[in-house]
Amino acid sequence: MGNNKLSRRDFFSVGTGAAAAGLLGGRAGADQGDQPPTSKVVLIRDREVLDEEWKPDPKGLHRMLNEGVAELVGEKDAAAGWRQLFSPSDVVGIKSNEWGRLPTPAALEEAMRIELERVGVAPADIAVDDRNVKSNLVFQRATAFINTRPMRTHDWSGLGTCIKNLITFTERYPDYHGDACAPLGSIWLRPEIKGKVRLNVLVMLTPQFNSTGPHSFSREFIWPYGGLILGADPVAVDATGARIIEAKRKLYFGDDRPMRPPPHHIQIAETQYGIGVADPDRIEISRLGWMEDSLI
Repeated sequence: MGNNKLSRRDFFSVGTGAAAAGLLGGRAGADQGDQPPTSKVVLIRDREVLDEEWKPDPKGLHRMLNEGVAELVGEKDAAAGWRQLFSPSDVVGIKSNEWGRLPTPAALEEAMRIELERVGVAPADIAVDDRNVKSNLVFQRATAFINTRPMRTHDWSGLGTCIKNLITFTERYPDYHGDACAPLGSIWLRPEIKGKVRLNVLVMLTPQFNSTGPHSFSREFIWPYGGLILGADPVAVDATGARIIEAKRKLYFGDDRPMRPPPHHIQIAETQYGIGVADPDRIEISRLGWMEDSLI
């Protein structure tokens, strides 16, 4: 457990996203001299979380989520960690991903709901949604969001990422598809989203490392990694996941096999939109659990 515990006031005085993640990383941000900001992410893995059919164990997945949250904010127990992120007065939308071949596990969504209720958030003030977030009444009045989805290769953006997961908040998806989805980071600057995403959870239980066309899925191209990546900064979370995918592709294909199209929306989210840190040298990875063949 890290010793960089933050008070709730410290965490939210800088907002969420890159600024909060910079504090979590334990180094000065760009407003403190010339030192560039850093971010912290938590990689947690469990070799027992998946059964023989690669289905997640709900209790094990819940435990991983809680341990990751506690480590992320520097608390000794999960309850205190969740209380740093959310308060009883919050209205929370859990932005999930329902893509049929590799959806966010229902057990993970339920674990998040349970922990929010333990914080004191009213059940009526919590909702899980994906494609209907714009019409969801809880999302319309949300004060905070959790953003969660599985990592997979994607025919338009190179990778399906936490950054990309918020595209359902927009009116026209094609407006963000140009240049391999380069504008995705701009979504995070919309008034209904900016500063409200307090936790990103990239699901790396059975990530997909290769595709052969739109909406492509093959069991050949997933593997039982058994992990979650958590962070306040979506760019750092996605950049870390991307490194794992790249390493898996090299291991599988036997050479460097760049993704097509390149997932450059992750880098652009930092350099053009300023919503996080993509440079691996400025991302602190806190590792928990099983690290054999972690690929990073």
